[in-house]
Amino acid sequence: MSDIHLSLAISYYDHVSDLVRGRIRAEGISLTPIEIPNEEIFFRMVTFTEFDVAEFSFAKYVALVAAGAPPFRAIPVFPSRVFRQSSFYVRAGAGIKDAKDLAGRRIGIPEWAQTAGIYARAFLQHQCGVALRDVQWVQSGVNEAGRQEKVKLSLPSGVAVERVTDRSLNEMILAGDLDGIISAREPDAFLARDPRIARLWPDYRAREEAFYRETGIFPIMHAIVIKSETLDRHPWIAMNLFKAFEEAKNNSVRNMLTTVTSRIPVPWSHHAAVEAQKIFGEDLWPYGIEPNRRTLEAFLQYCLEQGATNRQVQIEELFPRELSKFART
Repeated sequence: MSDIHLSLAISYYDHVSDLVRGRIRAEGISLTPIEIPNEEIFFRMVTFTEFDVAEFSFAKYVALVAAGAPPFRAIPVFPSRVFRQSSFYVRAGAGIKDAKDLAGRRIGIPEWAQTAGIYARAFLQHQCGVALRDVQWVQSGVNEAGRQEKVKLSLPSGVAVERVTDRSLNEMILAGDLDGIISAREPDAFLARDPRIARLWPDYRAREEAFYRETGIFPIMHAIVIKSETLDRHPWIAMNLFKAFEEAKNNSVRNMLTTVTSRIPVPWSHHAAVEAQKIFGEDLWPYGIEPNRRTLEAFLQYCLEQGATNRQVQIEELFPRELSKFART
């Protein structure tokens, strides 16, 4: 039997490069990789379901599952995972020294249902004790005006989001019309080292490690999804793709841990990987369901609490039945 041909849309990651470059093959599958920015992939998948296999926003996928019959299904492969205590920015001179000072303030967000924002607001609510209804939320694009929500929201009681269409969050915070921004993407003014904006927690690295040690949550930003009609015709591709992504990731971690060569252009990257293993264990970047159950359960709870979903989604709904039993690494 000849291989089936599938398109794969994904951003560049070292831990998928062996698969994208053909050094590793998914059995029975011939992949045509397309490396483009993740925002473009998300738009094209939501609008056109354009690719057979693609990287996709985890929050938007969960919202689609909650709404019923999503056009694609995820496998428990998570190419992007980022702690989000670094995503809090505040206006200099606003008198904001810690999370409790955000109560009563105008805080900008690019989208309410953005994965990074859900994790950040959950930290604000659960670890910092700031109720989401006590913040004045303002939604617009971070550096460009006009960004819109991609999913229907069911905002909790007392929570309101003001939508601004003609100004970016970056413009508004510099003009003094916002007290802060919560965003995965850095505001342009922050990148330009404008003294009018700063991170709320410059020591975010220590806070993120403490958060992980306390909760065991390693935030999942993106998952790999497969077009439903493709999966229905070839249900075996879910497991074969999972195994191939897992092998590529394991190769990447193994290479990162060696001192023979510099895998990435960052001094002491090998030492950083070794130190990370002391915190996260031997598998620094786990795929599969069981190794990620605590993170998955927490995120599904956050989505319901914040109105990104209108019902409690179960982990078993997220992934094909074939993987629910076997994708445990």
